[in-house]
Amino acid sequence: MTAPATARAAGSDAGAAVAESVMVMALVSVLFASLLQLGLALHLRGTLVDCVGEGARFGALADRTPEDGAERARELVRASLPATYADHITAAEVRRDGLDVVEVTASVPLPLVGYFGGGEMTVRGHGLVEVLP
Repeated sequence: MTAPATARAAGSDAGAAVAESVMVMALVSVLFASLLQLGLALHLRGTLVDCVGEGARFGALADRTPEDGAERARELVRASLPATYADHITAAEVRRDGLDVVEVTASVPLPLVGYFGGGEMTVRGHGLVEVLP
């Protein structure tokens, strides 16, 4: 015959599986959300690098100005990311290592929860200025 439920040993683990499952699921959910957020931040950075790089190359063409490059970068950012990310894009002609280059810079909020965030991420793209002979 078995002992009644009230007579079990004091250190019994009965019923602990449910609590353990809940805690593990919560931990896995937080880990999964963190990985998704990291993926979003890396996607944002990669997309911005591509957009400002293309804008810099466009602005460095012989018949274009740096501002044309900044506008091209804005168009590309608006087409691929939320439009507010295109608000802080600038361009300038600078000298790097003895060469004239167009530098397009984008400063955007670092996403912490979805596309909303606190910090700031700055990416720069460079294009060698084209000179016609």
